[in-house]
Amino acid sequence: MGSFELTDRPRRLLAALVHEYIETGEPVSSQTLARGSGLGVSSATIRNVLSQLEDAGYVHQPHTSAGRVPTDRGYRVFVDLLLESRKPTRPAANVESQIRQQAGRSPLMDDLLASVSHLVSKAARHVGFALAGTPGAVLQRIEFVPIGAGRVLVVVVSQGNQITQKVVDAGEDVRTDELAQAASYLNTEFAGLPLLDVREAVTARLEQERTLYDQLLTRALRLAQSTLEELPREHAFHVEGAASLLASPAQDSISMATLRALLEMMEEKERMVHLLNQYIDGPGLTIVIGAEHAAPGLRPFSLIASTVIDGSTIRTVGVIGPTRMHYSRAITLVDGTTQAVSRVLRDAN
Repeated sequence: MGSFELTDRPRRLLAALVHEYIETGEPVSSQTLARGSGLGVSSATIRNVLSQLEDAGYVHQPHTSAGRVPTDRGYRVFVDLLLESRKPTRPAANVESQIRQQAGRSPLMDDLLASVSHLVSKAARHVGFALAGTPGAVLQRIEFVPIGAGRVLVVVVSQGNQITQKVVDAGEDVRTDELAQAASYLNTEFAGLPLLDVREAVTARLEQERTLYDQLLTRALRLAQSTLEELPREHAFHVEGAASLLASPAQDSISMATLRALLEMMEEKERMVHLLNQYIDGPGLTIVIGAEHAAPGLRPFSLIASTVIDGSTIRTVGVIGPTRMHYSRAITLVDGTTQAVSRVLRDAN
């Protein structure tokens, strides 16, 4: 690649070319740019700049008689320009409304993430995903709810609204007030501690012979132990929208083998979570374009994600689609949706 300083005019011309290509999917000619770039320069000047951009690796020409199309490097310049001029956004009102409705129907984080991944996939017409991570999750509270026939619903709530539920056979009917006392004891003793530490402490106390003389204490510890054995995963992850890959207008440039590779990765969710953890190192936007991907199978795609850190919880919403995607629209969607999820959860708590 030749050396070439990307000054204001070439950057604006490149941005106009990328925008036009995203809209049409057709190689962009110098005549088209002369008409639509707003730079007020001739086709000859534009051809000269395009030649320099091609030498520098920002665009390429599919055939000699065709116009130019952006490379991954060209998309990166376009996205960086978008981010420079970007203003804070809120999601469409209907998106936040649907998130609030889902939160009202179910407080479970898994259900909310499934709803969010569906919403962003449908809105962007790309693969949508939602991830919540609670490394070293901390206990917020434990609740015991009698449901009859000697059974008790144990609810463990950790910070970030992560909820684990399990029905436990107590062996006998237990009064509601006794269960409330048992839960109060556990919350007084253990709230604010990491769940793994709580599990170890509960097990240790059950092994101490003196607890066996206190029926209420023993029952509380046994109910908690039974549920804490099934601690929530460190990451709750949902991904949706495989069909959108086949329906995308930009799919023509993506081979079926590549689509299969992405579909397989979507099925193996742990691989996806591992990859996202490599990319995301803090709050804000993460945008990975084409060749920037660590996984070769993702290099025909771009990934846009927005992350919020709320206490000990990390939440991310994002999309994966062809490199020829509507970046501005996708950025607004995922960033606004992530902020909306945080608002909904804060209001719920």
